[in-house]
Amino acid sequence: MSVPIRVCLVGAGRAGKVHANSLVVHVPGGHLVGVVDSSAEALQDTGDQFAVDARFETLEAALDGLEFDAVVITTPTFAHRSLAVAAAEAGKHVFLEKPMALTIAECDEIIEAAERNGVLLQIGFMRRFAPEFVAAFERIQAGEIGRPMIIKSLSHGPGLPPPWARDLKKSNGMLAEVNSHDWDCIRWLMESNPQRVYAEVANFKGEARGVDVPDFYDNALVNVRFENGSLGSISGVCPCDYGYDARVEIVGELGIMQIGEMQKQAVVVCTDREHGLVTPIFRGWAERFAWGYIREMEHFIQCIQAGTPARVGGQDGRWAVAGALAGTRSFFEERPVYLSEILDEAWTPS
Repeated sequence: MSVPIRVCLVGAGRAGKVHANSLVVHVPGGHLVGVVDSSAEALQDTGDQFAVDARFETLEAALDGLEFDAVVITTPTFAHRSLAVAAAEAGKHVFLEKPMALTIAECDEIIEAAERNGVLLQIGFMRRFAPEFVAAFERIQAGEIGRPMIIKSLSHGPGLPPPWARDLKKSNGMLAEVNSHDWDCIRWLMESNPQRVYAEVANFKGEARGVDVPDFYDNALVNVRFENGSLGSISGVCPCDYGYDARVEIVGELGIMQIGEMQKQAVVVCTDREHGLVTPIFRGWAERFAWGYIREMEHFIQCIQAGTPARVGGQDGRWAVAGALAGTRSFFEERPVYLSEILDEAWTPS
């Protein structure tokens, strides 16, 4: 029988609770032993909810005062590099939520720290573990729709991002915070790196909702050309208000494949002519990808136990960051941007 892996959660907010629930309820090989957060309220709330007594304001305090094997990091993006590197240097395996970091240089520091210390690094791209996406990947591999030619991916979130995520200097904006999953998903399903991107963005709702940070946008469209010649697009809207929406369409030489739907359940209700047909929708991301979150954490624990590499690692996170930065540079400079410009020049929004 495999030895349980002791996990310390770093970041006790919404995403932290999702991963805590996976560890406590669904993944018997993982044992949540500690929680870290600078917010006393979040620390108490999450600690109480999951019956974790070991609570710390900083990762450094947890490293000094608690025995554990791995960390799950769900803090704001600007803190990822320092936390992931510190954990790796302490010999702890690292599950790091997306986006991996703010810059390519930060991604490289994280990757190098994990490799240097011989610890596992897994990035939180839960779509790779969601049953419908896994099935779609396998059917593409089997040649069911022939060679993929075009892929279209969308992520629309219902509410405004938190204040820090509206600031491009702290988050790289919606193309990173919301659309990181799209950047990874299109690269994974097409089995090719993005080569060139062109992005257009717009701000329709920000002013009415009190957002006054520079360069804020709540809508984005990105066109992508891949190294293998195939084409793609990414659509981002946040806030969209109507619910959480994540879907993908792939056109192949032999047919078309659609992944995901807006409808939460196969239930339709009609009570009067005024409201028409009514069906449940997904209210948030945790609900939409519930099984993806469970299975990615299960994978993380199993990889540690078996000593095998993660299915989605640092290079995958690095490519998603590069895509978001290329899209950002594209709308800043109003031109197509090659990924090589981002990877070679270490460009960041300033």
